[in-house]
Amino acid sequence: MSKTEIATLGEFGLIKHLTKDIKPVQPSTQKGVGDDAAVMHYADKRTLVTTDLLLEGIHFNLEYVPLKHLGYKAAVVNFSDIYAMNGTPTQITVSLGISKRFSIEDLEELYAGIRLACEKYNVDLVGGDTSASMTGLTISITCLGTAYDSDIVYRNGAKVNDLICVTGNLGTAYMGLQLLERERIVMNANENATPAFEGREYLLERQLKPEARRDIIEQLHKAGIKPTAMMDISDGLSSELMHICTQSNVGCSIYEDKLPIDYQAAALAEEMNLNIVTCALNGGEDYELLFTCNLEDYEKLIPLEDVYLIGHITKSEHGVNLIGRNGEELSLQAQGWNAFKK
Repeated sequence: MSKTEIATLGEFGLIKHLTKDIKPVQPSTQKGVGDDAAVMHYADKRTLVTTDLLLEGIHFNLEYVPLKHLGYKAAVVNFSDIYAMNGTPTQITVSLGISKRFSIEDLEELYAGIRLACEKYNVDLVGGDTSASMTGLTISITCLGTAYDSDIVYRNGAKVNDLICVTGNLGTAYMGLQLLERERIVMNANENATPAFEGREYLLERQLKPEARRDIIEQLHKAGIKPTAMMDISDGLSSELMHICTQSNVGCSIYEDKLPIDYQAAALAEEMNLNIVTCALNGGEDYELLFTCNLEDYEKLIPLEDVYLIGHITKSEHGVNLIGRNGEELSLQAQGWNAFKK
């Protein structure tokens, strides 16, 4: 199939082409794409803002990441940050750095993923920018959201004896990445090889097409539970626990046998000679929610779907610890994703 060079449209023509037919669904969007700036009005709510930068070769590999999936994921990980503040994402802006090897059709695929995410989560795409790039594809998304002041949850509110909960399962996205990398190496070494993905589709989905946990925020609201501290798990459970404990000036104990781990992830970890608990603690990119809540909310937590109690908050001098299956206490280290680590 022939590809259309971006230069045939130019910057403004490209933006118009990619954003045509976008109709705002949020009442707070007064003006979206088409002017020098978008216009929003949030009335009596607070405005939440988060930004995420994705660089080709650092955050994604286009050898195995489809552009539509990449667009979807780039949007959803920003929505996840807003939900982690107990808010609701409402608008995004999308800025791209594009090298000459990308065509208009390529960017249509990327935007198809972004627009699909926006439609699913009722978020308006209201603006952005494009620029030529000498280093491949760069994606920068800024997400705006809203919350009432009384509903916002920060990282610094955890108290001694609070319960520690996580959603979903941990380490699965990391194992999906390990699977993709393994098969990439095999395919590069043997062009006649076929990727061994059968029976492991869930792992691939968790890596390539994660979802933000809007459903959990809705469950918490309905149950009358306001977390005392909350984060999404993007860099690994250990790293996120360290953030909450440091900012709240507390310690914690979590229990190895309480960590929610998927069977497919555990089976692949065994096959690849990896420790699945280490993967669950440090893997990252699960985009599940980690939150603490008052001990008094225990009875309300029990009926919640896909929420797991994994430990409790302690005094700061106790440190951040994992209690092993035999009762041994291990000090946790922040070994998750570090953007500046060689």
